Amino acid sequence: MKQIGRDSLHTVRLQLNGTARSAPCTPRMLLSDFLREGLGATGTHVGCEHGVCGACTVQIDGVAGRSCMTLAVQAEGRHVATVEGLCDADGPLSDLQEAFKRHHALQCGFCTAGILMSCDDYLRRRPDPSEAEVRDMLSGHLCRCTGYTPIVQAVLETAALRRTAAGAQPLPMDN
Repeated sequence: MKQIGRDSLHTVRLQLNGTARSAPCTPRMLLSDFLREGLGATGTHVGCEHGVCGACTVQIDGVAGRSCMTLAVQAEGRHVATVEGLCDADGPLSDLQEAFKRHHALQCGFCTAGILMSCDDYLRRRPDPSEAEVRDMLSGHLCRCTGYTPIVQAVLETAALRRTAAGAQPLPMDN
C-alpha cells in the first residue's frame, strides 16, 4: 500500500459521474469534503459526519456508501457517482427522481441526495422489492420531513415501471 505523509498533499484521481477528475487533498480529508470542496460536487450533503444519517451517501464503484466515513485517498482510481450523475445537467430527471417528484418524496431536500443514491443502488441489486424491504433499506437514512411513506411509494413505483419496461422489451435472439 502506498504510504502518504501525514502533512503532505496528495492528488486524488478518480472518475466522478463518468468524468476523469482530480484535485489535491490532505491524507485525512474525507471523501464528502473532497467532493464538495475539491471537485465542486455540492449535491453530496454532510449531516452527522458519523455515518448515521445517510445524507452523504454516494456510490463507489456502483455500491452505495457513506462519503463521510471514507477518506478521499481511498477513492483513488475508483468510480464515484453522486446525485449530480443520476441525470444529465441539461437533460430530463431519471425515472427515480421523477417518481420522487410525483410522490412528493422530498421536502427540505437535505437528505434526498443520499437517499436517491442508496435507492438507485438498491434497485439495481433488488429490482422487485417488497414494501418491507424498501423500508428496511431506508432505515439507514434519517429524514425529518417526509415520514418516509412517499419515498417508499416512489421506490416501489420505480421498480414496477422498470419491470414493466423490461417486460415490454423484445427478448434477444439466440445465435
